[in-house]
Amino acid sequence: MKFGTKVIHAGIKPDPASGAIMTPIYQTSTYVQASPGEHKGYEYARTQNPTRTVLENNLAALENGVAGICFSSGMAAMDAVLKLLQPGDEIIATNDLYGGSYRLITTIYEKFGLKGHFIDMSDVKAVSSKINEKTKLIWIETPTNPMLNIIDVKAICKVAQKKGILTCVDNTFASPYLQTPIDMGADIVLHSATKYLGGHSDVVLGALVVKDEELAEKLYFIQNSSGAVPGPQDCFLILRGIKTLHLRMERSCKNAKRIAKYLNKHPKVGKVYYPGFKSHPNHEIAKKQMNDFGGMISFDLTDDDYDVAQKVLSNTKLFSLAESLGGVESLIGHPASMTHASIPREERLKVGLTDSLIRLSVGIEDADDLIEDLEKALVNI
Repeated sequence: MKFGTKVIHAGIKPDPASGAIMTPIYQTSTYVQASPGEHKGYEYARTQNPTRTVLENNLAALENGVAGICFSSGMAAMDAVLKLLQPGDEIIATNDLYGGSYRLITTIYEKFGLKGHFIDMSDVKAVSSKINEKTKLIWIETPTNPMLNIIDVKAICKVAQKKGILTCVDNTFASPYLQTPIDMGADIVLHSATKYLGGHSDVVLGALVVKDEELAEKLYFIQNSSGAVPGPQDCFLILRGIKTLHLRMERSCKNAKRIAKYLNKHPKVGKVYYPGFKSHPNHEIAKKQMNDFGGMISFDLTDDDYDVAQKVLSNTKLFSLAESLGGVESLIGHPASMTHASIPREERLKVGLTDSLIRLSVGIEDADDLIEDLEKALVNI
């Protein structure tokens, strides 16, 4: 089954009770049992919900995994992965990653005995050299947030497998439309489904997809025990969004290509970070492991000044100044003061995240209108 068919049909069947073609929202907290332990597969809504089951099955099919496990947010999903570890274990992660992921590893879990190492994972040798007997998890984010670095998933997973180390790939920026990390050797794939999977900026939800049943059982146990589960309406909204994922991603990628080229020639724009450029250091790896280059762009201004960046951020009309990404509408953001504010400034600067860096989530509007909107904002600085 090809991807455009999977998003509509994989793991989804008409409701057996009514024949409804759309998965019903099972708004219930509990389920009636014929006798103790004799039920129809559902006992309590924290543990299982039919709407959630359909979404989990659909996500597993899209990522070519054996099981999907859904959570109340992307951070709750990451929290579940970290709960697989023990005090004293160490994590290797990219030095350019979502601020919330950095915060969870450092601020929350380091006090419970986990240690994170944040390195340039675009260099596979650097990852290999950092591994020691305490390394139990390699956390991969590609394309990275917000510098759009590309990490060779297959090469790093190969190194991890030889050492018996767990790998998890945050696939939020790419979505399964662009890449399927399990096919490249990853053990776990994570999504903030709030973003491209939902696609309409109206729901918060996280998800994991895993490659084997043993790992799935461990994560189902954590999901049920910790209780950070999504409600049935949230699951319904993600299912609805997924049905148009391929169409939205195709348009977003097409728009981003045009906008990246426009920005790259603009006299007031410094460096443009976009993996679709041949000049991108890992462009060839992006071509190999992705079906397209995504809808995210970051760029610096020639005048590296926070106040100048603020003028651009405040003067767009179609690009809305907001956190998040992956919706049908285009968003503009300032990572240093928004999504990555929890990372110390000196650490941000090490990876090139300057005070003037601007991040775009390119939506599905008409590209001509989006370019005109950016032009009007840039001409005023």
